[in-house]
Amino acid sequence: MSLGEGSVIAVNGVSLHVDDSGNGDPVLLLHGWPDSTYVWRNQIPFLTEHGFRVIVPDMRGFGRSSRPVEVHDYALSKSVADVTELLDALGVESAHVVGHDWGAAVAWSMAMSHPDRVQKLVVVSVGHPSVPWSLRQREMAWYELFFQFEGIAEATLSYDDWAWLWRFLRGAGDQERYAEDLSRPGALTASLNWYRANLAPKMPGPSPELPPVTVPTLGIWSTNDHYLEGERMENSGAFVKAPWRYEVIAGANHWIPLDAPDHLNALLLDWLQDAGQLDD
Repeated sequence: MSLGEGSVIAVNGVSLHVDDSGNGDPVLLLHGWPDSTYVWRNQIPFLTEHGFRVIVPDMRGFGRSSRPVEVHDYALSKSVADVTELLDALGVESAHVVGHDWGAAVAWSMAMSHPDRVQKLVVVSVGHPSVPWSLRQREMAWYELFFQFEGIAEATLSYDDWAWLWRFLRGAGDQERYAEDLSRPGALTASLNWYRANLAPKMPGPSPELPPVTVPTLGIWSTNDHYLEGERMENSGAFVKAPWRYEVIAGANHWIPLDAPDHLNALLLDWLQDAGQLDD
């Protein structure tokens, strides 16, 4: 699919590039690292053809949206405010919210802080933030520490025509598009600032207790995800005080919207058209 030109909407001190198509019940699609609206190219036409209005922003720091320079500008709370204000600007009172990777982290946070804005929640790959990390998950997430080293991470990722990044991605994702997007001035640092703002090492101590998720939630994980283990997603239901459903897509890599589009589309349609709510 060739996405349209979209529009640029000013919200919360940044300008977001947004694709808004279709008519009907609104669905907000939120991407992760190092993606853009383009990662949803298999879901946008499918959902619009089935009667949904699909709203897809380039998140701050990515694609054609603004790239603030300060690390703290990439705190999850900033992006939650971005998307809630985006809904306001588009005249949308509430929407189904679907997030992948960092988009899933934003979606979880939005559902907890603004449950009145979320009709149903779909989180892809990333589990609830309160689920404890296993030793295996900490091993899989080694790169999150590496990304904290400003300058070193940027130089390593881009060295030799992005050779390290291609090895890290294991042939998955939109590699040519990543090179184009991340080569824009400040774009690579902006993308890594998501990790620096939200995952920087902290002094040990109790984490603040988060409110429960009170909207129907579908969690999806894939067996060939090299960065996130399924146990975290599977155990996320303990923090959802509403209908919860967990689905595994066998054989798909981390980029489920690209690697298993038909399976994901079928799950989305089933869940968003109410059948999935019956599973509690």
